[in-house]
Amino acid sequence: MPDTTKIQSDVLDRFKAIVGPQGWIEDDNDKAGYLVDFRNLYQGASPLVLRPANTEEVSDIVKLCAEAGIAIVPQGGNTGYCGGATPNEAGNEIVVALTRMNKIRQIDPLDDTITVEAGCVLADIQAAAESVDRLFPLSLAAEGSCQIGGNLSTNAGGTAVLRYGNARSLALGLEVVLPDGEVWDGLRLLRKDNTGYDLKQLFIGAEGTLGIITAASLKLYPRPVETCTAFVALADSAAAVKLLARTKNASGDGTTTFEYIDRACLDLVFAMHTDLADPFAEPHAHYALIEMSANQDIAERVLGDAFEAEEILDAVIAVSGAQAANLWKLRESIPEAQNHAGGVIRHDVSVPVSRVPEFLARARVAADETIAGIRVAPFGHIGDGNIHFNLVQPEGAARADFLDRTHDIEVKVHDIATDLDGSFSAEHGIGQLKRDELTRYKQPAEREMMLRIKAALDPQGLMNPGKVL
Repeated sequence: MPDTTKIQSDVLDRFKAIVGPQGWIEDDNDKAGYLVDFRNLYQGASPLVLRPANTEEVSDIVKLCAEAGIAIVPQGGNTGYCGGATPNEAGNEIVVALTRMNKIRQIDPLDDTITVEAGCVLADIQAAAESVDRLFPLSLAAEGSCQIGGNLSTNAGGTAVLRYGNARSLALGLEVVLPDGEVWDGLRLLRKDNTGYDLKQLFIGAEGTLGIITAASLKLYPRPVETCTAFVALADSAAAVKLLARTKNASGDGTTTFEYIDRACLDLVFAMHTDLADPFAEPHAHYALIEMSANQDIAERVLGDAFEAEEILDAVIAVSGAQAANLWKLRESIPEAQNHAGGVIRHDVSVPVSRVPEFLARARVAADETIAGIRVAPFGHIGDGNIHFNLVQPEGAARADFLDRTHDIEVKVHDIATDLDGSFSAEHGIGQLKRDELTRYKQPAEREMMLRIKAALDPQGLMNPGKVL
């Protein structure tokens, strides 16, 4: 187990020697951003933040940690929602930030692959793919600052999962520094490699608890020839599921995005962004943002059939890139607008797509019954069953008092998702925030297997302790 005492100064000096003068941060002000999580839920401490420049330096850091019994907290862009990259308060852990490891090692449009270091910012990978007329489809709100190592470590989802899958589906191979400092070179470029256990999958979604991802080989795709974006007013939430099926049937695998938006979300957006316009002349209770890799004729036919079936009440199809961007801005502004309105209790749940309407109805009742005046503002990736069932504090309520009720409502919402064969964490991971939930909802056999894997790969318990398990 990690040493609970402070790290000795001579060991800190050895860390500094490994990474050189550009590779460590000791000043309290300069360290501050590395010691708090994105949502300001957790504040940790560490005597040293290390910023290695290459895999060899990461390996040497981990070897020294194994020798001295020092715990490691790997960190990417630090944009996670569950405190998975924040050290504890004791100050006896070393933060290893992969920011300087941001090279694109190889890109091949014939193989449709790109190999990148873990510190590459997601938007930079997207741009590199575009430079060779290819698409890297992972897309998140934080893509301008999140890093691919963190995306893989949390198995990030985003808006294009419906067509391309989440981060796990996009990885061909990994390079990983194991808890004893050994480097596993699993950077394969193969679509087929049926030679035993698929070891890379152990580290994807493990949140740095089994090793440090230092590089990845990723899939690229041809860029869509045509893209069509539509914003639709739905008859009800059940209509969203019917329209999704209709859209998929018409476009084959060309439906990239199908996002559900509750009217309460748009009200918050318009209250904060007075420059944004409502797409329709009158408000509606439910909306969908749809993107297809298809031409406008297909979209018009789909929406016309949906009108006749009384699934939708109104619709607008973007006729330019600028108009499409404005429709997307409505969706992308929701998290910021919710924060602007006060305290927010967030839920990142998933259920089978067909059961999304039932989840929304039952969870809304539970929220209303638990906290009077609560503002229910759900949105999310209904195409893959992932709903961000977010709850905004009642108008005039005290933020702290509202957030103190988090557990009261959280258990009810997660119980409903689980009862519908769903998950309490669809894409945000576990980190520190949801460890108790994992214990509550995971089958004992599942949790025991996870503990055995952790003990086998990290017997000293040095890799990101206190996270996930």
